[in-house]
Amino acid sequence: MLRKKIFLPFVAFALFTLVGFTAVVKTDFFEIAKQLEIFTSLYKELNMNYVDKVTPATLMDNAIKGVLQDLDPYTVYWNEQAVEDARIKNSGVYTGVGASIRFKNEKLTVLEVFENYPADKAGLRAGDIIIKIDQTPLDSYEDDPRELLKGTAGSKVDVEYTRQGKNYTTVITRSAVEVKAVPYYTLINEDIGYIVLSKFNKKTTSQTKSALEDLKLQGAKKIILDLRGNPGGLLNQAIGVVNLFVEKGEVITTTQSVIEKYNKVYKTTVEPFDVSIPLAVLINGRSASASEIVSGGLQDLDRGVIIGARSFGKGLVQRPKNLIYGSQLKVTISRYFTPSGRCIQALDYWNRDENGDPVRLDPDKYNAFKTKGGRTVYDGGGILPDIEIETAKFSPITTALLRENAIFDYATQYRYKNKIERWEDFIFTDKDFQNFLKYLKNKGFDFETQTEVSFKKALQKAEADGLKKQIQGNFKELMSAITEAKKKKVTDRKLEITALLKAQILKQYFYSVGLYEYQVLNNPEIRAAVDVLNNESRYKKILK
Repeated sequence: MLRKKIFLPFVAFALFTLVGFTAVVKTDFFEIAKQLEIFTSLYKELNMNYVDKVTPATLMDNAIKGVLQDLDPYTVYWNEQAVEDARIKNSGVYTGVGASIRFKNEKLTVLEVFENYPADKAGLRAGDIIIKIDQTPLDSYEDDPRELLKGTAGSKVDVEYTRQGKNYTTVITRSAVEVKAVPYYTLINEDIGYIVLSKFNKKTTSQTKSALEDLKLQGAKKIILDLRGNPGGLLNQAIGVVNLFVEKGEVITTTQSVIEKYNKVYKTTVEPFDVSIPLAVLINGRSASASEIVSGGLQDLDRGVIIGARSFGKGLVQRPKNLIYGSQLKVTISRYFTPSGRCIQALDYWNRDENGDPVRLDPDKYNAFKTKGGRTVYDGGGILPDIEIETAKFSPITTALLRENAIFDYATQYRYKNKIERWEDFIFTDKDFQNFLKYLKNKGFDFETQTEVSFKKALQKAEADGLKKQIQGNFKELMSAITEAKKKKVTDRKLEITALLKAQILKQYFYSVGLYEYQVLNNPEIRAAVDVLNNESRYKKILK
């Protein structure tokens, strides 16, 4: 910690000289040169004289994080490996084991295996914890162990893992893995096409168009576009998806920045696929960035009905800037605006509260805008659906459960305690939900509310003022009341939490395809979309 405190204040000046000539233009050149000279001499003396061994690369990595930590969370430094990972993510194809794997708290956990890909064929399942890769035990491995799973197609990797307390070994043969932007589509009720759009990579527009063409051949006369949980991606692909449904030459988004060259207008550039087919778009609190450009653009142009819950609210645009040695700075360059002029950014990273946290914009201060047809829409807090569905929302308790992996871990436990042969037979009962509550209690699940944070800070101030003894009893009563209220929050959000539990359980049994097939028949948001598309007068009334 001492090392970081010494180093970070000085390196900030040097870092901005590394991002390119633009930074020099925006700041006094002499001052930057001066601070860079100071930093260089400090860096040299620190490495030569510090009492403990210091690693230059580690110091620099920590310093870069320190420079960027007070900016928005999307401005990040990518080393050479991170640059390659981003390239793979956007390309839609990579070579590996075909699994989503999380590295957290020094544990390498399998989150999902992709059907018929190497990890699946080798017998890995969601919830497995990998403890050794080839001859390398991971408990003492200092770098990101996920890198050890990468390799050329056809090469093999030995993996040892634990499952439900027992150790197993397997051999995985790596292969090419396609990351599908459209992992699933189908026909509902013979005339409604349903398309899941999970990410915006280089194949998004073409795969969406292919799905539309196939669905229309099958008889689709209406379309549901599912953007729930889609975190975004490439801006040009978002424009391309909107272009499938609106005329050539329509403004979809504009970007604004203090740097003139980043002020741009993005329009549709090709002839559309279908400008009149009725359209419903599903979003939730995890639909962000490019997903919000699509849903916001279609809403502002009165081209489709938006259904679900308020989207994430990311109205910032990033661009990678090449640095030396194959590294990059992914830097926020501008804000984007929907066709009506809305910026849907929800958090203000340039104005912080007393704790240094970004300020969430007050809904009372949202500005009203008009869609192309004259409907009123608002900025500042993501895209608000035309039809809100309770089960699509993410409350603070639900977010906490997801963050602590409680839903995933319970689903894994459920997987090994219950036998389900077909997704059609799956029922999540009230007893199952009560078991989930018991699971949370046994695991000691807890989360800290903003109220608790404020009260604890108030108690600290009271101690400084010599008042702690007088209010200690009342403080304990308040905290006890909050604990009881938090327990009630879980049951109050039963529908919301149950929907996520069902989704995770189904995915572990029947892969993503099984989940989608179940949701087409049982999901409240999809049912709401079907209902509005089947009610022509209601559909038209919403858009007018």
